[in-house]
Amino acid sequence: MLSLLLFTSNASFALDPNNLFPKVKLVTSMGVIVVELDSIKAPITVDNFLKHVVSGEYNNTLFHRVIDEFVVQGGGYDTHLNEKKVGKNIVNESGNGLKNEKGTIAMAKETRPHTANRQFFFNLADNSSLDPGRSWGYAVFGEIIEGQEVLAAIAKVPTSNDNSLGWYDVPVEPVTLISATLLPAT
Repeated sequence: MLSLLLFTSNASFALDPNNLFPKVKLVTSMGVIVVELDSIKAPITVDNFLKHVVSGEYNNTLFHRVIDEFVVQGGGYDTHLNEKKVGKNIVNESGNGLKNEKGTIAMAKETRPHTANRQFFFNLADNSSLDPGRSWGYAVFGEIIEGQEVLAAIAKVPTSNDNSLGWYDVPVEPVTLISATLLPAT
C-alpha cells in the first residue's frame, strides 16, 4: 500500500488539478466519442492518458484490435501500423473500484501488472474477467458519455488476421483516431 501511495503522490496533475472529471473528445473516422475520466479513483492513469491527449500523441493512431462483444483497442500505432513511442509504464490502478463494464475505458497492459503506458481500450460488454481478483486486472479510468453508437459501429467492422504483424482481429479497413482533445472544464 505504501508504494501505491508514493506513486499516487507523485502524479503530476499538471493539466488541471481542479477538474476531477475531465472530458476528452475523440474524433474517429467513424464519428465522435466523448469520455469522462475519473481522476479521483484513477489519478495516475488519468494523468498519463491526458498527457498523451494534450501532447497530440493519440492523433492519427489506429484502433488496431476490434473484437465484437469484447474490446476496441487503440492508441499504440500510427496509421501505417508503426508503433508509437512508448513512455514509462505506470502503476496498475485496477483495484480502484471501477469495473470493466460496457462503455468504460481502461488501460491495456502486458501480462505483468504494471506495464500499461499508452494503449487503451473500450469495453464492449461487461468484462468481469478483466477486473482484479486473485490477480491484477485492467485499470478502468472513465466511461463514454457520448458516442456509444459510434463504438457499437466500430465493433461491427470486419476484421482479419494480419500475418505480417502476427496480429489477430485487425480491422480490414483502418479505423482511425483522428484527434483527441481535452475539453474545457465546465
